[in-house]
Amino acid sequence: MTANPEQTAISAQLVKELRERTGAGFMDCRNALTETGGDMEEAIQVLRKKGQAMAQKKSSREATEGSVGYYVHAGGKIGVLVEVNCETDFVARTDEFQKLCHDLAMHVAALDPRFVRREQVTEDVLAREREIYKEQARNSGKPENIIEKMVSGKMEKFFEETCLYEQRFIKDETVTVRELIDQAVARMGEKVSVRRFVRFKVGETPSKTVATPSAPAE
Repeated sequence: MTANPEQTAISAQLVKELRERTGAGFMDCRNALTETGGDMEEAIQVLRKKGQAMAQKKSSREATEGSVGYYVHAGGKIGVLVEVNCETDFVARTDEFQKLCHDLAMHVAALDPRFVRREQVTEDVLAREREIYKEQARNSGKPENIIEKMVSGKMEKFFEETCLYEQRFIKDETVTVRELIDQAVARMGEKVSVRRFVRFKVGETPSKTVATPSAPAE
């Protein structure tokens, strides 16, 4: 059987590099590189879109299994517990899933998010933040139509800073935590979602999220 010349042109080293950057499987990486003519950045986008599509398909499924990941920062001053759900106990026990739980706990320890998703930000918090941003914009002398745009932009920044899924992943800032989880869904073939977390810091009241009976669609 004659090999496809387009596939043979993709070097093993290039596939290896893409796997290291995305965590995707060998054939998925090779196919993405073949599709993009060996363009690494384009191949990464192809894999991200695949992960997002897979996550969307599986978002309505029940994820009632999972594991509690943990991380204690050097010196024992900060500790995190995070509940990550999946569909089966089999996947929950895999090294890959356990590593994801650990990485998410480490991320929470480092960036201290206040919410899992933007949909969980309470109305009182949203109203307070909007009012602060409006006041700042008014004080700058901007017209009302510009003020609304400024407030909208600042609210997006607020979500990026305070919501776990919107934050840039601490170990790879080219992806958000949502994209990291989407990639895990594509590889594991199951719905994966963060349900809640609690972050302890010596001398402070623990910051924690309120878990919902079932996580909203991703």
